[in-house]
Amino acid sequence: MIKLAVYGKGGIGKSTMTSHLAAAFALRGKKVVQIGCDPKADSTSNLLGGRELVPVMNYLREHDEDPGSLEEISARGFGGVLCIETGGPTPGVGCAGRGIIMTFQILEDFHLLEKEKPDVVLFDVLGDVVCGGFAAPIREGYAEKILIVTSGEKMALYAANNINTAVNNFEDRGYAKVEGILLNRRNVEDEEQKVREFAEKNGLEIVADIPRSKEVNAAEDQGKTVLETDPDSEFSARFLALADRLLEEEAREKKDRPLENEYSFGNPGDCGGCIG
Repeated sequence: MIKLAVYGKGGIGKSTMTSHLAAAFALRGKKVVQIGCDPKADSTSNLLGGRELVPVMNYLREHDEDPGSLEEISARGFGGVLCIETGGPTPGVGCAGRGIIMTFQILEDFHLLEKEKPDVVLFDVLGDVVCGGFAAPIREGYAEKILIVTSGEKMALYAANNINTAVNNFEDRGYAKVEGILLNRRNVEDEEQKVREFAEKNGLEIVADIPRSKEVNAAEDQGKTVLETDPDSEFSARFLALADRLLEEEAREKKDRPLENEYSFGNPGDCGGCIG
């Protein structure tokens, strides 16, 4: 199973990148779970025809008890992708990272992976602040690989560096590793050169180069991804190629991997520094 977390600066387009990658895996016939780990709770909207999904944290605020079934906090989207949003606390109160931990605990209680048996699990995570809660997908048992979304903009690269540093700090514990950089172009001056210099300096590879495209806005206006509106386009081909790359790599690694319970969701615990 591919367990992949997509990190990036807020507003860099990581939710767009994640939902398009989920759609690409689905078009390859794979069973996919996408978990939005951002208080905005908009990660999965373009897989759901623009329909809003009730975030787990909203559900908990509106009810006196935990959800009684997975169906109460999830929905099926394009290609059968199972969509879940963690959401966040009431604005100005509490810690958004803690919401991720609470959601993971609930999903573990539902035995999500054992029952769903997905081929791919995608975590879409806010990357401006890599505190304990937002770092949860990096920890052992959640994501095994990280994609960092960036453009050539200064603050996007700054956030990318913070994310890479955070992942490297967990390296000696056997946690997730950075798979590479996903370049989401904003057409800034010398963009490719800036991102390549950052990647080379950190020993990383640009695994996909996504052009700026009006197709994205047109698709999102319909609550869809480009892979749904125009699967044969060049834009869609970039994500299909990335999905193929990740699937091929997973197949190679699986041969050398010891037998284990790959459907264990993880070990939800304290957010490691959150307050509120």
